[in-house]
Amino acid sequence: MSPPVGGWAGGETPGETRRPSEVIPARRLLRRLVAVVAEPTTPQQRLDKIVKMIAADLVAEVCSVYVQRAGDVLELFATEGLAREAVHRTRLRVGEGLVGTIAATGDVINTSDAQRHPNFAYRPETREEIYNSFLGVPIVRSGRVVGVLTIQNTAHRLYDEDEIDAMQIIASVLAEMFASGGLLDRELYTDLGTLAPERRRLEALRLVEGVAIGRAWLHEPRIEISRLLADDPAAEQARLDRALEELKRSLDRLLARADLASGEHREVLEAYRMFADDTGWIRRIREAIDTGLSAEAAVRRVQEQTRLRLGHAADPVLKERLLDLDDLANRLLLHLAGRSTLHDPAAVPDDCILIARSLSAAELVEYDRNKLKGIILEEGSKTAHVTIVARALDIPLVGRVEGAMTLFEPGDPVALDAENGVVFLRPSEDVLQAFARTVQARNERRRQLAALKDLPAVTRDGIEIWLGINAAFLADLPALLETGAAGIGLFRTELGFMTRPSWPSVEEQAQIYKRILDLAGDRRVVFRTLDIGSDKHLPYWRMPAEGNPALGWRAIRIGLDRPALLRAQLRALLAAAEGRPLALMFPMVAEVAELRAARALLLKEMTRHAALGGKPPASVEVGVMFEVPALYWQLDALLNEVDFVSVGTNDLLQFLFACDRGNPILAERYDVLAPAALAFLRDLVERCRAAGVPLTVCGEMASRPLEAMALVGIGVRRLSVSPSELYSVKAMVRSLDVGRLARFLDRVLGASERSLRQPLLAWAHDHAVVLPPGQNLPT
Repeated sequence: MSPPVGGWAGGETPGETRRPSEVIPARRLLRRLVAVVAEPTTPQQRLDKIVKMIAADLVAEVCSVYVQRAGDVLELFATEGLAREAVHRTRLRVGEGLVGTIAATGDVINTSDAQRHPNFAYRPETREEIYNSFLGVPIVRSGRVVGVLTIQNTAHRLYDEDEIDAMQIIASVLAEMFASGGLLDRELYTDLGTLAPERRRLEALRLVEGVAIGRAWLHEPRIEISRLLADDPAAEQARLDRALEELKRSLDRLLARADLASGEHREVLEAYRMFADDTGWIRRIREAIDTGLSAEAAVRRVQEQTRLRLGHAADPVLKERLLDLDDLANRLLLHLAGRSTLHDPAAVPDDCILIARSLSAAELVEYDRNKLKGIILEEGSKTAHVTIVARALDIPLVGRVEGAMTLFEPGDPVALDAENGVVFLRPSEDVLQAFARTVQARNERRRQLAALKDLPAVTRDGIEIWLGINAAFLADLPALLETGAAGIGLFRTELGFMTRPSWPSVEEQAQIYKRILDLAGDRRVVFRTLDIGSDKHLPYWRMPAEGNPALGWRAIRIGLDRPALLRAQLRALLAAAEGRPLALMFPMVAEVAELRAARALLLKEMTRHAALGGKPPASVEVGVMFEVPALYWQLDALLNEVDFVSVGTNDLLQFLFACDRGNPILAERYDVLAPAALAFLRDLVERCRAAGVPLTVCGEMASRPLEAMALVGIGVRRLSVSPSELYSVKAMVRSLDVGRLARFLDRVLGASERSLRQPLLAWAHDHAVVLPPGQNLPT
């Protein structure tokens, strides 16, 4: 038994040497096989002809093709040599017999005495008892075994390495033919593995709540191969050489980026770059080209072997290496196709469930928000910027779905339950109907909650809570009126910069800010100045090399070091707010001196605006985003110099726990409802109240009803939330007795537990606090 791929990531066992192929499938055989698909006959007749041709060319007495059907069953679809009446009658379960073992493991089986093999299963209708030698190889498509190709002879013999290679090459060509539909009748066999692959239930990390039904769209989709064979292997080898050089140069350019000059992430990328020179991987591609395959088909053949092995890999290190090789194959196919990108956000269907290994906030906003029904990531964390943007756009999002880019095919039906962290791939009709009912119930609940629009956000014991929304685009402004929000507590100006091809001029910025103020009317809008850096990059501006960008050159640090950028934005804000109130805040302030320096720039711009005859704003309020814990020990000085404080809980708690919020490994290690976090925030709230400075929480914590309940319980009276969550938060507020909750928190904040989530859920249930489904009972 020989594995389809060798012992290491490059596809060979260390020390293995392979002699040049002597008996390879003749190029004319491959050409004849491909030509058969175009013949004006039925798929069954084509398949019958193909097994006869393979048997003749490989000097085999028997050649058979088994196809995987629904229910993990392999059915004999065509044979030359076995009894004809066995076709579509003989079936083996995956794992049963030699054929079933190949399907279960993806291994090659080569034996001189099939009937003595421990896995042999006899089927009398085939009349195969006279055949002794057996060679079977898997037919692999998208990393899944979709069929098995076998040959048999009466003589006791082991097939040699070249015959095994020949069968594997033929199997790879058959896999592409299966996918095209030329060999399998779609109308007769709608349950075939290649046409309707197995259904899967996948566990996921909940990131943005919601339920969605749609079709899979790969952020980096599979490249389809239209040309399987080539007349000139030398020309294909030359094409491969050019594509490999282009691949290496593109990776070198990636490593040359300033923001990747140091740090652990660079070491990972350097290891990834080394695989582009892997001799075993490249040699296997070259050998496949020598058999008559095109360069693209050869890369795909080796990629399918890698994917098959990936599905059986238990060692996490080996699994990572195989994932790297799979990704490199995609990049190599991209260069062979002469394309510059794998994904086209403008081409997504109307019911798109986006599948990606990871996704940046900038990449997400490139997509049409009206077409995105949900997002599934292989990585992801609750406080990553892409999560924040997805929540702002009301797009259900889950993460930590292992191997998603391999499991999903473009167009696969998907049911996404981001409420419970479950994804159904290729769901049954019953599941789809259940999801449709859930979506309908969710929409109905939203309609019921919408009745709260004109009701005040006042608790049972008479405490009024200011409820605003977070926004980033002009398209978010209708939600301000639709939800009855009190205002915009956070307008993220940087997202508008991230979606542009070049830096916006002062006039362009002013036009946008003026439009925002026009649409908001009398409602308060708080603009946050440009908050770029960390994982928020502008496509037209290069960031410096940093080992830890989350703690690096970002936000106000960039604004103060490049004052022309900050002054241009302040100039635009002043022009937009002529005669109207202007509220702005500076992000990532770590010391009072930074606030003073930023205010000095604002004063210069106000003086300039007046000197040029501009009408001043009716009032100017200046605040800070409280995100850096060091600022807590400067509060007395700070509160004398600001008009308001906005707490950015995402970064604040990341720094408080020294926990990278973008690291999926740490996604659930620390809870925002930890006693330490709530106690810290309560002290901050009390000191701001004592100084008479309004405090608003505008981080993700405020957008989750349970967490928002805790914030109100520790004294927060102003919340700025995602528009999609405003009604849920308001419903919670109107059902809450703050006095009782505050007394409960007084008792438990000194606890040593890692989280108060379960006690708070239990308290909410006992006191009839309205929380979204799935949060109203402890789990």
